Amino acid sequence: MKSTLGLKVFTQFSFILTVMVVLSMLSIVEVYPASAKEFLPATYEQTTNFYTSYGEPDLYASVLGDTELKRGETRDIKIVISNRGVLYGAKSAQGVGTSETKQALAIKELEYEARRTVAYGVKTTLLTNSEYIDVDPITSSQTLEEVFPGQLPDDPLVFTLTVSDNAPAGVYMLVLPLAYEYQKDVRMTEGSTAILGLPATDHETYYQAANKTLTIPMIIEPEPRLEVTEITGQLSAGGTSTINVTYTNTGELPATDAAARIVAMKPLSCDRSMQPLGTIDPGFSKTASFVISAELAAVEKTYGLDSEIKYIDTDGEIAYSSNMKVDVAVIPAEDKLNITGIAIAGIIITLIVLIFKNILRSMNQKNRGIE
Repeated sequence: MKSTLGLKVFTQFSFILTVMVVLSMLSIVEVYPASAKEFLPATYEQTTNFYTSYGEPDLYASVLGDTELKRGETRDIKIVISNRGVLYGAKSAQGVGTSETKQALAIKELEYEARRTVAYGVKTTLLTNSEYIDVDPITSSQTLEEVFPGQLPDDPLVFTLTVSDNAPAGVYMLVLPLAYEYQKDVRMTEGSTAILGLPATDHETYYQAANKTLTIPMIIEPEPRLEVTEITGQLSAGGTSTINVTYTNTGELPATDAAARIVAMKPLSCDRSMQPLGTIDPGFSKTASFVISAELAAVEKTYGLDSEIKYIDTDGEIAYSSNMKVDVAVIPAEDKLNITGIAIAGIIITLIVLIFKNILRSMNQKNRGIE
């Protein structure tokens, strides 16, 4: 009788000691009872496995809308992460015999095994290997809670891209690394977790970390790229002069029937603001001559005039270049005496001479009278 009582006491003491050890381990790793996944899972020895399933998530990315980018633009692109994972089947790991309890557990495990192809905690980071495309760091990293096979997320991932003005035409491959987890194994607990002080679930889930890198192609289409490459001519305040502006096509396609326009505002003005250039082929230049006038009160400085080129693109549509600056320097007015000034000066000098002669004549007459 005493030995039986002693055995019971020893068994209870061993159980309490085991629970204390497990709980101390949980406190070390800072696990809190928020969800089952935040606890250390029960060991394989404390669980039963009835089936081994096969399959895992298979993630893909696609862009919603246009994949073409324009030079110099900042635009949001929307990317959808889809899951094409397939559950290939399950293999029996052990028999259940005639036990109705085990049969029920085995059927329940099969239900849990069906979640094997779900991707959990999908972390995405959009990267670019090109100096011509930048990804806004605020939007570059995003996370999806879970991605189910055959279901699209409610909201796409939105990334902000900025394209350089100097980006050459071509296909640019953006890189989208993915990091996620999926359900590697499910084992039934038969109530053992509650005994250990863990959440009272009927199964334990064991997760596997996975990585996949996807590529996102973005296209910069070839087009004419027109730039101001040379400006000649000199303009003085109060004068009119011809300013020659050379436009160069640094793009990949011709600009047909091109016409250059310049916008001059006070104190400058332009007689004919539109000048025809004809077709500008890639790598070639055309020069437009603009007659520009400056008011006499124009300040001595460099004025930046707006200019653009209207042309026909390869689709036969009217297109416009981006705005270009034409720098025109205004120098001080030349020191010239006009005809009116000269005439006035001549009259004044003549009057002075006549007055002086009259004074001399009067003095001579007085002198003679005295004699």
